[in-house]
Amino acid sequence: MIKKAFDILKLGLLYLISLLPLWLLYVISDCIYFLIYYIFRYRRKVVDENLLHAFPEKSDKERHTIRKRYFHYLTDLMVETIKLFTISEREVEKRVYVSNPEVIKEAFSKDKSVIGVLGHYGNWEIGALRFSQLFNERRVIVYKPLSDTFFNNLMKRMRSRFGATLVSMKSTMRKLVEYRNERTVTVLVGDQTPAKAEIQYFTQFLNQPTAVFLGVERLAKLTNSTVVFCDVRTIKRGYYQCSFVPLFNEPKLTSEHEITDAHVHYLEQVIRERPEYWLWSHRRWKFKPEDLQR
Repeated sequence: MIKKAFDILKLGLLYLISLLPLWLLYVISDCIYFLIYYIFRYRRKVVDENLLHAFPEKSDKERHTIRKRYFHYLTDLMVETIKLFTISEREVEKRVYVSNPEVIKEAFSKDKSVIGVLGHYGNWEIGALRFSQLFNERRVIVYKPLSDTFFNNLMKRMRSRFGATLVSMKSTMRKLVEYRNERTVTVLVGDQTPAKAEIQYFTQFLNQPTAVFLGVERLAKLTNSTVVFCDVRTIKRGYYQCSFVPLFNEPKLTSEHEITDAHVHYLEQVIRERPEYWLWSHRRWKFKPEDLQR
């Protein structure tokens, strides 16, 4: 009973914050940035290690500049995500410009479904909401459930606000088989870290062997869906551009791991151009190939 009351209180507080205008949320973001960067030094060691391994060719000064810019963007991402709980469809449309929706529509015209892959880069959450507005066909967003039930339900509610179907990672294959007679566009994040027991493949990513999920490749081959990279870039504070980059039209004709390597390496190119917008504070390289031999 107490937990339920506390959850209601948290929900009410988050929604009240979400109703604040973005300009005020950015003032709050600046304050949070000062606290987590200078006072609490949140995950500074993790970020420093990740940047050193990813960019050994850069100087300490260059990596420190990336680190500082990253933390400033991280706090913007926090407040923007809270804003998404109540943001209007019109505001999302204004803030995310989609340059080429015809790429998806062309696949639909050929009676093909689409698998869209993106990374934890820029504001992938607002990108997913904008994607939900673009098409009448079934829009599927694949998510990794959070361990905290309250926040898991909250994020599911936010992500499905504009009509998308939410499907957990472990149910994706079964659901897409269920939707096989429909044209669907499915979006999933391709740079998450598998659990040790789930690792089946390492690829080279940001200068180091990296464990990756094979879900994009397997789903694409199962459904023979067109594979595109959803390239979400930050234009300026609070404004983004999304482009759909075609990768494969006939996945069943590709060799093993070709699709996986392609979307991982495309994301790497994006990160190298503007590294401050990727999620450096996560322990992305927890496992190494030799760990599987133990």
